[in-house]
Amino acid sequence: MAKKATVYKIAIQIADMDRGYYQDHQLTVAQHPSETDERMMVRLLAFAMNASDSLTFSKGLCVDDEPELWDKSLSDEINLWVEFGQSDEKWLRKACGRAKQVQLITYGGRSVPIWWKQNEAALERYDNLTIWNIPEDAVKAMGQLVGRNMSLQFNICEGQIWISDNDNSVLVEPELLKGDK
Repeated sequence: MAKKATVYKIAIQIADMDRGYYQDHQLTVAQHPSETDERMMVRLLAFAMNASDSLTFSKGLCVDDEPELWDKSLSDEINLWVEFGQSDEKWLRKACGRAKQVQLITYGGRSVPIWWKQNEAALERYDNLTIWNIPEDAVKAMGQLVGRNMSLQFNICEGQIWISDNDNSVLVEPELLKGDK
């Protein structure tokens, strides 16, 4: 019998001084059976980094032609397409053609510089693509915050992101590989 997704109820408070965005969000996030806690937390981090009233998680890993996180306009235009991991150029080309802005969030530790060296030249031509790398130690620390019912605070200032729950805090300093801050 196939494993089912694990459902998390998450309350997040976002104070993003860099964008002037201050809001609370109640999220229900399904963790695919093959997804690690760390990857799920990277998805939450990406949500906080791009939060808006229209930003939503899509069907994600189960659908081939949708991003896992996106911001769509009322007229169904894709304003932001967010992908995770070390995507290939073909997939990112498709995303850049469909969305106004595309973000790739990498988090693979030592494999990211190798992937970036192999793909940098091909990806430089996409003006609407931004690539962030989340350091491995921060990803591991974020994984320690996971619980079935989470209440998290995201404080973003000058490119630093502090994620806190009632007991712990994690500092995340995303590294910009490509694009504008």
